[in-house]
Amino acid sequence: MLATAVGRLRFVGIIEGISYLLLLGIAMPLKYMFDIPQAVSVVGALHGLFFVLFLLAVAHVTFVKKWSFVSAIGAVVASVIPFGTFVLDAKLRDND
Repeated sequence: MLATAVGRLRFVGIIEGISYLLLLGIAMPLKYMFDIPQAVSVVGALHGLFFVLFLLAVAHVTFVKKWSFVSAIGAVVASVIPFGTFVLDAKLRDND
């Protein structure tokens, strides 16, 4: 999976998607419902790192596979929608 640019994008996308769901589903409720802001600090920082890696992976695939601008923007939009990177992974599975 990690041998190709698309495989790396799929891998980082899954990790980014999981971190996003953890941020939205666990860390933010802990902060706002139970007054535990440390969870957002930790998970938010990790998610930020994975998001940057995801953007770099999208840029790499865009150049290697000569993706259109619309395809690249679609991948970025998928990363800000909960479960979006998992849908993107399903679409990319055939291209890996």
